Amino acid sequence: MKSKILIFIATFLLVFTCKNSTDNAITSIEEDTAKQKENKASLKGTWELIGFYNYKDNVVVDSFKMNPEFRQLKMYTDTKVMWCKHRPADSSEWFGYGTYKFNEGSLTETLDFGSTEMDLVIAENKEFTFELTLQPNRFQQIELDEDGNRIYSENYKRVE
Repeated sequence: MKSKILIFIATFLLVFTCKNSTDNAITSIEEDTAKQKENKASLKGTWELIGFYNYKDNVVVDSFKMNPEFRQLKMYTDTKVMWCKHRPADSSEWFGYGTYKFNEGSLTETLDFGSTEMDLVIAENKEFTFELTLQPNRFQQIELDEDGNRIYSENYKRVE
């Protein structure tokens, strides 16, 4: 009789422990998924251009930091992009506004309008596609030539 009771108790504990373990595993997976969503890099926010890379044969051969008198900012919402440049020594204005799409490795900006100078560029081509390297607080938009080779990149840091 004692052995039947011990078997019953052991079985009950085993079932209860396995169920609890499964619940913990499901909770752990849900928590990991939520953390991944929180940590996923996003373009949404305000970014400042900090420098450029020049490429040759898809390898960085030169880099330039921004001149402190020159500033360029990009602002992304869920679907819109706007950028502006400030160059005190240049009286021309540079800005653009439009929509954007990005996925892993690619950024496409489609500009609706811009400054007088930029509208001349938009008249020729309103869609700009870049290779994208995105981290939570930094990104690079890399221009490619017609063969898919890297030419140069603009390197940004998140400011908000």
